[in-house]
Amino acid sequence: MATLPVYRWRMAPDGYATYRQLRALGLRPGGQDVAAQVERPRRRRGPLVAHLYRVDLAKPVRPMTPARWAALAKANAARRICPECRRDAGYVIPPSLGMCTPCAFPDNAPEGASWNSSPHTAR
Repeated sequence: MATLPVYRWRMAPDGYATYRQLRALGLRPGGQDVAAQVERPRRRRGPLVAHLYRVDLAKPVRPMTPARWAALAKANAARRICPECRRDAGYVIPPSLGMCTPCAFPDNAPEGASWNSSPHTAR
């Protein structure tokens, strides 16, 4: 088993990039293995490690097709639907609550509150 080259923070040679850096360039690793690591020392814990990929072996990011855009829009819309009242909350429902805030806290809503007026109050 070969060991990876390890570089100190900000000391990696040109030609290597992290996953996020590749994405900013419009690239993806494309199935290649991690080529090196960058370690950032910390005082009281182990170092932060970032994996590096070779830029010359990276492939372009696959373009979004209309079907992928539609699937992404459907998934994001599903995160906005409250399972209790089955309405669009207007925001992504927090997983910690599992429902929209008016359903989670029905007694805490003041009568004239603007945040409670739409879409959950009867008109």
